[in-house]
Amino acid sequence: MSTPASHFPIDSVQHALHESERRFSAIVSSIPGLVFQMHMTADAQVVFTYVSEGCEALLGIPAAALLKDANTLFDAMDQPSAHLFKQNLQKSARQHKRLDWEGQIWIADWQDMKWVNIRATVQDLGQGAVQWDGIMLNISQSKHEKQEIEQARQDLQALTAHLNQVKEQERVSIAREIHDDLGGNLTAMKLGLSTIIQQIEAGEPVNLEQAHLLQGIINQTFDSVHRISGNLRPNILDLGLVDALEWQVSQFKKQLGISAKFLTNCHDLECDPDQSMALFRICQEALSNIAKYAQANAVEVELSLKDQLLFMNITDNGIGIAPADKIKSNAFGLRGMQERAAALGGECQIESSSAASGTCIRVQAPFKPAES
Repeated sequence: MSTPASHFPIDSVQHALHESERRFSAIVSSIPGLVFQMHMTADAQVVFTYVSEGCEALLGIPAAALLKDANTLFDAMDQPSAHLFKQNLQKSARQHKRLDWEGQIWIADWQDMKWVNIRATVQDLGQGAVQWDGIMLNISQSKHEKQEIEQARQDLQALTAHLNQVKEQERVSIAREIHDDLGGNLTAMKLGLSTIIQQIEAGEPVNLEQAHLLQGIINQTFDSVHRISGNLRPNILDLGLVDALEWQVSQFKKQLGISAKFLTNCHDLECDPDQSMALFRICQEALSNIAKYAQANAVEVELSLKDQLLFMNITDNGIGIAPADKIKSNAFGLRGMQERAAALGGECQIESSSAASGTCIRVQAPFKPAES
């Protein structure tokens, strides 16, 4: 005959209970967060009836403190988070639906603000009381990563809009130059040739002064074509990146009248045209910023090749750059340099130089040789 349930030995029941508690403790201790049981009475008073030992590691608050007074948790939250959490609690209790909340909690002992997520199932205890069984997790890292991704998305949108605006401005500028400069010259050449043809047809001597004037207009037109095409793609790049950078630095020195030198360990470098253009434009933007803001009297541009990596450093001895200036929403020039470097599979760092003042722009990218 089987033994009635009421006749089970007490030590067997205690052993089973102890084993169950051991398994529960093992499971709870392996959870990277805080496991809790919480009650809300009919008059909306909140009480913790169980809090796991992960409490102090997560919140910097001993479990006993939460068990003694649930307001210890609410007091650690910022005001908007606490208000929203209480609203969610009341809604979950009223509708008997799962509690899902995230917000910020200030850890006073660590002087740290954490993002936490609370998820719990709700159970009706009757007479207006409810119970939640749930878990609280630290989501600070994922929250910060999401914020960084969102900020990067917004920065990319702003940069794209700026590039489109610059592109349209360049198109308008080129159209104006073609219309005003080349168009005007072509009109003058057409009228001049028409006059010379009439003189020839009438058997009259050609006006040499007018012919020389027409020749001058033709020379101006060639200069304009070279200037416009040079703005679109600098012809100096046809000589290679090293010569192009050296020319760029010499032009900068000539225009500003300050000390500027170019150094390299790879005079015979032949790299991919897209890489040459990107590095040339980065240097161009950097020198333009130095001219506008740095108040420097010495500039150095160094291009080096080491272990199939290209390094370009642009250093000045000016007033330097504040950290806030590097993250301003309208710092499109700095962001553009970083985007160009990233497109090459490299990076561009903008930092204070090793000297007492000044700025150093460090560009690093895998070397891409020109196709034979």
